Amino acid sequence: MGRRLLLLALVALAGGLGVYVYQANKPAAANAKPAARPVPVSVAEVARKTLPLRLPAVGQTQAAATVTVRSRVDGQLLEAAFQEGQMVRKGDLLFRIDPRPLEAALNQAQANLGRDQAQLDKARLQLTRNQGLAPKGYVSTESLEDARAASEALAATVKADQAAVELARLQLAYATLHAPIDGLAGARLADPGNLVKTNDTALVTINQIEPIYVAFALPERHLAEVRRLLAAGALRVEAQPQDGGPPVAGAVGFLDNKVDPTTGTIGLRATFANTDHRLLPGQFVTLDLALGELDGTLVVPSRAVQVGQKGEQVYVVTSEGTAELRPVTLGPRVAEETAIRTGLAVGDRVVIDGQMRLTSGAKVEVRKPAAGVQ
Repeated sequence: MGRRLLLLALVALAGGLGVYVYQANKPAAANAKPAARPVPVSVAEVARKTLPLRLPAVGQTQAAATVTVRSRVDGQLLEAAFQEGQMVRKGDLLFRIDPRPLEAALNQAQANLGRDQAQLDKARLQLTRNQGLAPKGYVSTESLEDARAASEALAATVKADQAAVELARLQLAYATLHAPIDGLAGARLADPGNLVKTNDTALVTINQIEPIYVAFALPERHLAEVRRLLAAGALRVEAQPQDGGPPVAGAVGFLDNKVDPTTGTIGLRATFANTDHRLLPGQFVTLDLALGELDGTLVVPSRAVQVGQKGEQVYVVTSEGTAELRPVTLGPRVAEETAIRTGLAVGDRVVIDGQMRLTSGAKVEVRKPAAGVQ
């Protein structure tokens, strides 16, 4: 009996040891979470540098002067002496109108002048004769006065005839139309053979494109700085046409006298020499205004800055290899760089790629460090 009890105890002890060994070697529970992998990011170092202050804008080109050429006399158009789209210079012949009716009118005016001039000469001789005879009593005072009145009336008639001759000569001159300005001629709006009327028929439009203007607007918060630079003659601007070529340099020469209350902007106009004719009226161009420099400021790539619920922020990679979310105060943004007023220090590594997967305190892996901001 005692031996049987001893055997049962040994079996129970062996079973307990087996359960313990099984529990010790049992695999981890299926619902246990694996350790989080580091988030791959790209970074750039915060640097201190002089940042040129550049202000972008969009403008539209305008001709420095636009003239629509019209006929100043009635007549038939005989000739167009230019090519459409041609650069013309002031004084170049553009059109000729049939001059024959105008020449006839001039000849008639000159004939009237000659007739009345002869009558005036005769009246003056009569007046001189009467003035010599009147003191001797051979001519009455009334006859003398009549001779004087006739002479003066004919003198006025001659002056009117002279004016008519000048007008006829001017009308004849209007039969040839010359370019009033230097510029680019547009499409011809009337062909030879057509009848044209005084100040009614538009013949061609000429746009002056040397120089050319670009009109644009800036937010009114820049008004004080723009005024200061404009007064000093230092407000320079570059225009980038859509042709993909190099930018064109110009200068701002006009500031509007009011702020647009609907948009909160102030109008300006820049002037460009445009000797290569890259700019034509009506184009939209991208402008870059130079407003000076910001010395010794902290600078980060603009893509490092995010906007959160509490304002602008950046992710900084700490020395422990974790992400830290920091609020920052921004300065001006110039192209792909942004000035930082507060929140960062020189040498801080800011995340420029991979922010969307980050949370504050997350482990990071610097995938491809970007070169420090120069």
